[in-house]
Amino acid sequence: MNRILSLARVFGLMLMVFSATYALPIATSLIYRDGTVLLFIQDMLLTLGAGGLLWITTRNFQRELKAKDGFLLVVLAWTGMAAFATFPLMSYLKDLSFTDAYFEAMSGLSTTGATVLTELDRLPPAINLWRHELNWLGGMGIIVLVVAILPVLGVGGRQLFMAETPGPMKETKLTPRITETAKNLWLVYAGITIACILALHNAGMSWFDAVCHAFSAMGLGGFSTHDASIGYFNSPAIESVLIIFMLIAGMNFATHFLAIHNKSLSPYKHDIEAAPFLIMTLGSCVGIAFYLWKTGTYSDFWTALRHASFNLVSIATDCGYTSVDFDRWPMFAPLWMLFLSSIVTCTGSTGSGIKMMRTLILLKQSQLQMFLLAHPTAVNPLKLGNMVIQSPIVLSVLGFIFVYFMSIVIVTLLLVISGMDFISAFSAAIACINNVGPGLHEVGPNTNYAALTDFQKWICILTMFLGRIEVFTAFILFTPAYWRK
Repeated sequence: MNRILSLARVFGLMLMVFSATYALPIATSLIYRDGTVLLFIQDMLLTLGAGGLLWITTRNFQRELKAKDGFLLVVLAWTGMAAFATFPLMSYLKDLSFTDAYFEAMSGLSTTGATVLTELDRLPPAINLWRHELNWLGGMGIIVLVVAILPVLGVGGRQLFMAETPGPMKETKLTPRITETAKNLWLVYAGITIACILALHNAGMSWFDAVCHAFSAMGLGGFSTHDASIGYFNSPAIESVLIIFMLIAGMNFATHFLAIHNKSLSPYKHDIEAAPFLIMTLGSCVGIAFYLWKTGTYSDFWTALRHASFNLVSIATDCGYTSVDFDRWPMFAPLWMLFLSSIVTCTGSTGSGIKMMRTLILLKQSQLQMFLLAHPTAVNPLKLGNMVIQSPIVLSVLGFIFVYFMSIVIVTLLLVISGMDFISAFSAAIACINNVGPGLHEVGPNTNYAALTDFQKWICILTMFLGRIEVFTAFILFTPAYWRK
């Protein structure tokens, strides 16, 4: 019981920190006079009050968190904060059910970008900004933010950081202290976001649209202020800027930090994932463009290259912006895009899926296994670059990939049995667990998730959540070993 109360105390502090995020939509409401300022102030005070009450009632249960406590706190934080993030949506949209509000909030914080809302163009600016701010906060991770700015929590910062940080090699750090690492990552994240805002405004977006889309681009969340997403702008310049920043967000932010800190591009050269990520993504842009041109989808190669590049990079990096209805393309193209969304983003990026590091480890392990079949007595360690990959990491990767694909199978079957056609169900499972957003057919780029039943929405909510925290973080809570002293 003391353990639960100690975690509740930390969660109370997190809610108090989270209440500060309402300041940005409050300022936006005052600037645009959209009539939502009192709504956001009320919801900020409710969140602050709930966090304060929880902290006051449990403040005597302070203790250092153990390694496994981080998993439970991460699950509690993501599910709990998504519940509090529904307040502005339900306060303004009176007809919005809790299921729909929670879907939208979880989609925002998990950086999925799937939406159940329509007429986004008519939403008050503060409400739209709130949705995009959730994308931005969820991108680097609210837990990492808390570790960065609240070392006074008196909890095990490393446990929280490692439970939240995606990827198979979580012990990599930029500085000896985990709080400094978190701060450095957030500073780089914020700095690149500012650069994205300026670039989007220079490309033709209004300041408001530039801020919102920079938030969702850097978080690889994919929310937009328009129902037509990026197709609303019909601007090659805006699409080019977003392609660049989506690719940046799909790479390891630790590499970005080292490049900025050292004033050198050499960290990208030494990053094992960077080159495969760029080669596979950009090579696929050219290949899909050629395919769309040859199949007659577009009359000339350059138009095909424009639309293929933007939409493929968006889906592959798990962002989820769209500029055209790629559901109308020959089926191979969108299926290849969804496949890429599973494997290409880098460890330490704001993307989801298996990650390029695990993909490379699995590929190398397969090659090594075939070599050992031909030379059973050989001693040949598994290496990526100059780094030897130890057996525990390989086993962890194999275990993760098995659970990942089994999750997709189970979610697909649940959606099919609930009444979805197979393509819609399969693409929704892929889109949600990879935090992509748009799928195909019923959940395609020209529709959204509003038509789903409540049961289907809760299945998608759970899948988005599992994808964001990388399945094991949640599943470990259901093992007897976790609760054993």
